[in-house]
Amino acid sequence: MGLFVPKLALSRRQLLQWSAISGVGLLMGSCDGEPLTTKVGQVFEPLNQRLQELLLSQNPVPEYSMKDIEPDKLLINTFDATPQIDPAKFQLKIDGEVKQPLQLGMADIQKLPLTSMIIRHVCVEGWSAIVQWGGVRLRDLATLAQPKSSARYVFFKSADGYYESWDLASAFHPQTLMAYQKNGQLLSADNGAPLRLASPIKLGYKQSKWVTQITFLNELVPMKGYWEDLGYEWFAGI
Repeated sequence: MGLFVPKLALSRRQLLQWSAISGVGLLMGSCDGEPLTTKVGQVFEPLNQRLQELLLSQNPVPEYSMKDIEPDKLLINTFDATPQIDPAKFQLKIDGEVKQPLQLGMADIQKLPLTSMIIRHVCVEGWSAIVQWGGVRLRDLATLAQPKSSARYVFFKSADGYYESWDLASAFHPQTLMAYQKNGQLLSADNGAPLRLASPIKLGYKQSKWVTQITFLNELVPMKGYWEDLGYEWFAGI
């Protein structure tokens, strides 16, 4: 059963306070001898995810103006060798829990409405950069594929072997893009060309570059994400 949330305008501070109170109460009520680390995982991971999803819906992420763009601050982190993909031959596969599996070339993607946003990209390593991204909303691509009602997660595969997964609400957030432009220019190979994830609601390691496949799932697969499988937080909301 999901959390009951009154239809009130809650501040981020209030939600974080609620999260702390709820978590402490649940832990104090757990006196059955089960290891504390198990209890922490059982209690806080789903609770934090639900609260972060609520924060996303209650507090749209602010965007910036052109004068705020920081062109030299977006660092290039490469998981493996940088793929060199010919945009003319590129195909994005959309499959899984969908009614209409698709293969889309860049020409098909660029015919869809272009969305541009200037947002802060935040890396878990401690740096950030204000960047303009341009592309198509992920939810607009999903509309073409028609996800089934059973779909709950989205799994991304990249040309360099990187992999990542998101919850459906975050994937369908209006500020989640499959981007093919950076600062008004086509993406470079180093920045994920021809297509990458870009969003102000997730930390940088969630924003896969060189995305070649988007798969809708009804449950998470054992491989949740490259860094998550090494211990990083899965939801990774900002």
